[in-house]
Amino acid sequence: MAAKKRVIIVGGGLAGLSCAVKLAEMNVEVDLFSMVPVKRSHSVCAQGGINACNEIARQQGFSEWLHFDESALGGDFLADQPPVLEMTNWAPRIIDLLDRMGVPFNRTPEGQRDLRLFGGSLFKRTFFAGATTGQQLLYALDEQTRRWTAEGKIKKFEFWEFLYPVLHEGVCVGIVAQDMRTMQIKSYRADAVVMATGGNGLLFGKSTLSVICTGGAVSRCFQAGAALGNPEMIQVHPTAIPGEDKCRLISESARGEGGRVWVPKKKADTRAPNTIPEDERDYFLERKYPKYGNIVPRDIATREIFQMCLDGFGVGAGNMVYLDLRDKVKEIGREKVLNKLEGILEIYEKFVGTDPLAEPMKIFPAVHYSMGGLWAGYTKDEKTGGLKPGDPKNMMTNVPGLYTMGEASFAYHGANRLGANSLLSCIFDGLFGGPGIKNYITDVAPFDAGSMEDAPFRAVVEQEEAKQEHLIRGTGNENPYFIWQEMGKWMTDHCTVVRYNDKLQLTLDRLQTWKDRYKNVKLSDTGMYTNQNLSFTRALGDMLINSEAVLRGALGRNESRGAHYKPDFAERDDVNFLKTTVATWNAAADKVEINYAPVDTSLVPPRPRTYGKGTGGKVEARPSIETLAPQPSLAGA
Repeated sequence: MAAKKRVIIVGGGLAGLSCAVKLAEMNVEVDLFSMVPVKRSHSVCAQGGINACNEIARQQGFSEWLHFDESALGGDFLADQPPVLEMTNWAPRIIDLLDRMGVPFNRTPEGQRDLRLFGGSLFKRTFFAGATTGQQLLYALDEQTRRWTAEGKIKKFEFWEFLYPVLHEGVCVGIVAQDMRTMQIKSYRADAVVMATGGNGLLFGKSTLSVICTGGAVSRCFQAGAALGNPEMIQVHPTAIPGEDKCRLISESARGEGGRVWVPKKKADTRAPNTIPEDERDYFLERKYPKYGNIVPRDIATREIFQMCLDGFGVGAGNMVYLDLRDKVKEIGREKVLNKLEGILEIYEKFVGTDPLAEPMKIFPAVHYSMGGLWAGYTKDEKTGGLKPGDPKNMMTNVPGLYTMGEASFAYHGANRLGANSLLSCIFDGLFGGPGIKNYITDVAPFDAGSMEDAPFRAVVEQEEAKQEHLIRGTGNENPYFIWQEMGKWMTDHCTVVRYNDKLQLTLDRLQTWKDRYKNVKLSDTGMYTNQNLSFTRALGDMLINSEAVLRGALGRNESRGAHYKPDFAERDDVNFLKTTVATWNAAADKVEINYAPVDTSLVPPRPRTYGKGTGGKVEARPSIETLAPQPSLAGA
């Protein structure tokens, strides 16, 4: 008798949990792997909110279509439009579902779910739970996961690290993983595997991401044959607290709720911020973008902050600017500001030591998110312009049976993600993608993983045991943490806010020396119980390959688009670069190879992305739905 169909999900954040719950509801058994308890996944750190249209937003003139249009524009038209449209059409239903799950969204005095402004929109269309929205969403989905765990549909493997996918005749049929406590390496069979492992912030040393966000899992799938889409597109968040160990996010919600970014008009001004008169402050985002002001998209705000500091106007001539909430406190009172932003205000006061409502915060941009990730396919619904529901190709990589969701996927954000679209994309992936995965395992999968012979699984276990043995017995003289620190500094300096081809090439050349040094690493801990030194060092090898994909993608794209900015190619070049970067790994040559694929812009033609700059405060005209395409049906939304 054939074994029961089973799906493995790698990653315990919002994308992984939403997919697990959806599959369990459809009577599919799920094994859920996570390096940490799922409630500690990096989704817990999301702060600001989740975007969607509701009736209140609709009364402002907002709609699902405008949400889609903002997202396409925000991503500088590098995202395929059908998945983005489907995501924004689903957004209102997702909010309703989360509300029924018990997410404590902030409410208006009338009891309606409250909305706040977020970057890239003149409409209030962001739902929020204080400044800990990601935590509240994650906890709600974890409750649903535990319900299905109790019923035997979901089995959690917490403190397990994904090591490699198992492929048979080019089809993914399982994974090999390691118990992070006992260090046992085992194979697990599955009729489909979902990668929902988040971002790769550690490529840049310090970032706003958790220290487990190495991108190692994505890199291992990349080395096994899965392609990467737009790996060069890295978002640098405009407002974070610089730290010696990492950078701590100060959410865009602070600006959405009325926070104002400014610097002293006088260079190298060392006066305390509360002593600097209003007319001696430069609210440069409001000056340059009078219509959007402090809620311009992240890539634009980041570059403007970076340039002001480069020009010597940073706080004390350093690399920081002020983020000021005092006007909002005067307007609505301290308690109301705390009610909406307490989570991030506590973080600032804890790590900086000053009251952020009594004097301005000092902030600077930090690496925050990867728009790129594993390449994901889809099937377009020609009637609606969105996706065909239940199609097994939706969210599947170029490796049959291997799916990707959340930040590990490249699908929705193009060259720049609008704030509060990440939580939406994660949950949409799981809810919409679940039926397609079930249809794949029941109707399409060429192999029954549960009844296959052991050989392909045993081969990958032996491969990973050999890697581990090589690292444990290494007798070189290289410290892996020193290699990582150097890589992080070079990547941050040369491949974040501003990029120059000569520096990108110099970093690529340097990367070859890191690869050589990596061959001679020596572990400080060779024990075989909870060996974090082994886990990190193994991931470092994967980070080197991932970094090469980022660098080669950036080097080849000679234009400026979204988060990718080259002063030597300062304009967007749709003629030559309105296309997806597709990176593949050539193991024989030990090299990342770059190719390109077309982008589907069939719903909204690309247009200038000015956000009112240089137009006297006027916003560029929105495209007419009637002249572009019929608005897709929102039946059932």
